[in-house]
Amino acid sequence: MAEHLASIFGTEKDRVNCPFYFKIGACRHGDRCSRLHNRPTISPTLLLSNMYQRPDMITPGVDTQGQPIEASKIQEHFEDFYEDIFEELSKFGDIESLNVCDNLADHMIGNVYAQFKEEDQAAAALNALQGRFYSGRPIIGDFSPVTDFREATCRQYEENSCNRGGYCNFMHVKMIGRELKRKLYGRHHGRFWGPRSRSRSGSPPHHNQRRERERGDRDRDHDRRDRGGGRRSGGERHGGRYGGDRRRHGSPRRSRSPGREGSEERRARIEQWNREREEKGE
Repeated sequence: MAEHLASIFGTEKDRVNCPFYFKIGACRHGDRCSRLHNRPTISPTLLLSNMYQRPDMITPGVDTQGQPIEASKIQEHFEDFYEDIFEELSKFGDIESLNVCDNLADHMIGNVYAQFKEEDQAAAALNALQGRFYSGRPIIGDFSPVTDFREATCRQYEENSCNRGGYCNFMHVKMIGRELKRKLYGRHHGRFWGPRSRSRSGSPPHHNQRRERERGDRDRDHDRRDRGGGRRSGGERHGGRYGGDRRRHGSPRRSRSPGREGSEERRARIEQWNREREEKGE
């Protein structure tokens, strides 16, 4: 009996534990779910719920002012956000993968999953994010049970064939361009692409090679847009607005466009502003 229960744990056959929460760390039923959500007390993976806000999240292709927005601008906005989050979280340890959901359902929209190399690194990051804000919104973080993103991502979305669209119950992971991936993870870092480059069903080598070529074509398209538009360094469009940051962690200075304020200067300015508020007793 024990072996049977262990074999079906976290699957559709498990009538006690929620398989969706086990696989993706989120469930559309939330606390009303009829099955248990076993929240981990420690994990190498953090979930930052609903953190990424698309510029066209109200109406696709239209910004909040009702003006049309190009796909390249949406991608630039996303990569600015991605780099800003990566730089902040990497202060606490090595990031194995950073995945941002492009789903539209309330329990998944804008979810950010950060997987660290070690559990204590994730714990340090979670502790540092408590009570902080980003772009004027509180950061809601928790440990996530997800450790294998191959089981969490939508295979049909990877192949551009998901008929559920943004309301799919599996992760639609938004991709960054090859240039930014190389900058953040290094030229030979393959673990970021791991969840999207290996099929859960063990596809034959020639099928995986075809998918890698298609993915490479999409990356080159992103790179061309990056070179043509002069993409800003991480977080400049967002303003890197981490509120309540009273800590300083040394991190290497990253290259940025001349004349633009970098993330280190921006965070130092925010810290000074917070200290001034504290001294005034606000």
